[in-house]
Amino acid sequence: MERRFTEVKVWVNGTFDVLHIGHIKLLEFASQFGEIRVGIDTDDRVKQFKGELRPINNINDRIYFMNSIKYVNSSVSFSTDEELCDRIKEWSADIIIVGNDYKDKKVIGSHLVKEVIFFDKIDGYSSTKIIESK
Repeated sequence: MERRFTEVKVWVNGTFDVLHIGHIKLLEFASQFGEIRVGIDTDDRVKQFKGELRPINNINDRIYFMNSIKYVNSSVSFSTDEELCDRIKEWSADIIIVGNDYKDKKVIGSHLVKEVIFFDKIDGYSSTKIIESK
């Protein structure tokens, strides 16, 4: 699939610590809707939510990896919920795409966009599961 440039701006965010096929399928799915910017949790934020042994890959590497994926137009980091909202506003996102595990949860920044679209996560794929299996 070729990288598209369009007026629709799509926001996707996450830790993206250990990339796996689920991440790629999410980004491929998101690319159908428009130009993608990925927000990536800073190292301190990952530690806060995932524990002291995370992240495996530092923020600079994770941004580099993300920008190397053909579906991604750009990526930025954020360290707080407020900064996440600021990044979504700066991007002027029209759509946020999140995993379907957020259907019954608060989607940070949802009030800033026209639409929230849920992606059906691929069973069995998770960075935490990959790390714990080693």
